[in-house]
Amino acid sequence: MTFSIEDKTFMRQALVLAARGLYTTMPNPRVGCVLVRNGQVVGEGWHLRAGEPHAEIHALRAAGEKAHGATAYVTLEPCSHHGRTPPCADALIASGVVRVVAAMRDPNPLVAGRGLTRLAAAGIEVGSGLLETEAVELNIGFVSRMVRGRPWLRVKTGCSLDGRTALLDGQSQWITSAESRSDVQQLRARSCAMLTGIGTVLLDNPQLTVRELDTGRQPLRVIVDSQLRTPADARILQTPGVLIACCGADTARSKSLQEAGAEVVVMAGNKGRVDLQALLEALSRRGCNEVTVEAGAELVGSLFKAGLVDDLVLYQAPVLIGDPARGVANLELHSLPQKLAPRVLEKTDCGPDLKWTLRFTELNTLLPQTAQ
Repeated sequence: MTFSIEDKTFMRQALVLAARGLYTTMPNPRVGCVLVRNGQVVGEGWHLRAGEPHAEIHALRAAGEKAHGATAYVTLEPCSHHGRTPPCADALIASGVVRVVAAMRDPNPLVAGRGLTRLAAAGIEVGSGLLETEAVELNIGFVSRMVRGRPWLRVKTGCSLDGRTALLDGQSQWITSAESRSDVQQLRARSCAMLTGIGTVLLDNPQLTVRELDTGRQPLRVIVDSQLRTPADARILQTPGVLIACCGADTARSKSLQEAGAEVVVMAGNKGRVDLQALLEALSRRGCNEVTVEAGAELVGSLFKAGLVDDLVLYQAPVLIGDPARGVANLELHSLPQKLAPRVLEKTDCGPDLKWTLRFTELNTLLPQTAQ
């Protein structure tokens, strides 16, 4: 199918609608839909929460009888299976739309082209791939979970001009500005889970909750704590929804933490350390699409060494801390060719700080059929 300038315009509108569910749709993807007849928008909708109507249904309800003969622009292939809601492909067929344009095919094995096939079998003209890269980016965690069986992992950190995240004794509050700390709330809000290490819990006693945005939900907080050293009165446990990954189930400590509201799971790996790959796969099975890491150099370094970091969001403050102090990640490189060289996605000002968004995993490796 050849796409026109008008097609691109309406698909961009559908992507804007889809982004309205950025903080709320998980574990479902963010999807928007625009219905157009004779060049005029007759209905639009977006998915807001799992279990509620999908974007296509909202758009069809808004359009009513005007959907007959219309083109549907949807950011993700319409579903063809019964989940919490009926198949959207069937609803589109029943509405009398004559054309459906999807930004991308659904990587969910339960759909995977079946939605478009069902529409085509009903005599509807179908096409996909319009603004596909933008659509994949919007649902990068969902795609990662479906294709790789693990969430998209984003490391967030703040550092000085000389690349230091804390003094040697762990003092880090505050290197970056209030503007950067406020911006971080958006990363937390779009995340299904926040991942940290026991060192950060003991030194900073964080909550890792969303505090400035009303999302109606909090991300799961996950602590990598091999020896179960998390204090039962830690601030992170004051809000429900905490998972502690350990290597051995110390009965007394485990019971104390469970009584404090935490879920304790054993993820034993090599040398008494939590198996981080297995942990991410377990989070994927729980429906986690995007995981944001706020942790110290040891855990961040371990994630890099395991090849699990997809994005790095770094807030760099115009200050110098000097040595000795803690770096972003504990990495041991023996030659410059071993250096990590991510692609710069974005570089913007955040108050007095500089915000870097760096990518280690490209979309074409995540989803080879994606048009770049």
